[in-house]
Amino acid sequence: MFTLYSMQRSGNSYKARLALAQLRVPYRLIEIDILKGESHTPEFLAKNPNGQVPLLEVAPGRYLAESNAILWYVAGSSALMPEDRVNRAEALQWMFFEQHSIEPNLGAAYFWLTLVKGGRELQRHAFEDWMEEGHRALGVMEKRLALKDFFVAERYTIADIALYAYTHVAHRCDFDLAPFPAVRAWLARVAAESGHVTMDFDPAAVAAAK
Repeated sequence: MFTLYSMQRSGNSYKARLALAQLRVPYRLIEIDILKGESHTPEFLAKNPNGQVPLLEVAPGRYLAESNAILWYVAGSSALMPEDRVNRAEALQWMFFEQHSIEPNLGAAYFWLTLVKGGRELQRHAFEDWMEEGHRALGVMEKRLALKDFFVAERYTIADIALYAYTHVAHRCDFDLAPFPAVRAWLARVAAESGHVTMDFDPAAVAAAK
């Protein structure tokens, strides 16, 4: 069984939890609070020297870091992975876009404005750039989604999961999604996918309630 080291309020961690839930893959969840330094203990750094979550233990003593690499691994040959070689490359294209254009802007704004006490003041110098570059990235997504229901292969894939994680919480950190109707419609389609779970979903709590 997989072990996932995750922080519930982390968008990157949410990607892994969402994919595992939709694939109905059982796993053990260990909550790591990066705000309390729990990802920088000697024990955790021995597993991931980069000191970040999510981290997936795929076999005893063997760990896989980076959220999109974890998505790629757990999707395997499932319905979440495009079959065609070109479609797979397109999925990677959009996953790279997410890490270069969405995560550093929407993701950074979400982290500092919603998770860190006083974060708005601490990062006041970066706020304007986050807004400008984040809205530019949303514009790129809008153009794609004006033509397609999903990003790759005419269906829901790991590319959508990667992009959904921080886009669906953008409104919590001052991004206005009103000018992006195709993005908003896509968010609704993703949320309607079979097996979808929200960011605050706790599999342990559900199991305990049964």
